[in-house]
Amino acid sequence: MLKRKFGDRSDWKRIDKRKYSQAFLNTKNFKGHITLLHALSVTSPLCVSYGRKKLCIVDDGYMWLQQFPLRKNHTVTTMFDSKGNIIQWYIDICLHYGIDNNIPWMDDLFLDIVILPTGELYVLDDETNLKMR
Repeated sequence: MLKRKFGDRSDWKRIDKRKYSQAFLNTKNFKGHITLLHALSVTSPLCVSYGRKKLCIVDDGYMWLQQFPLRKNHTVTTMFDSKGNIIQWYIDICLHYGIDNNIPWMDDLFLDIVILPTGELYVLDDETNLKMR
């Protein structure tokens, strides 16, 4: 089962007020789309748990920087708190990605990798959450 996710998360009702920008980069180290979603205000924070660890990943002032590398089957979202600290890197494994109405999207395969600033790594899917180290 696939779920199409757009870089601007325009269908996400949790975000009351937002700023969004995007660009296409063609550099030696990266070729693809990048998006930045700034959640200025939200209806309620979004927190996730990895084992005993609980992290807030969306709240007022939080930002998500998402990379859609060209011809790759993944995206990388760097999530920042309101002070600019990295909360986590979230890697979505996807079937492919494209552009609709100038907004990048990806078809999510529901296999994800989370890396915390501490170096802890988690593999997530529909059925299990595995801590790798």
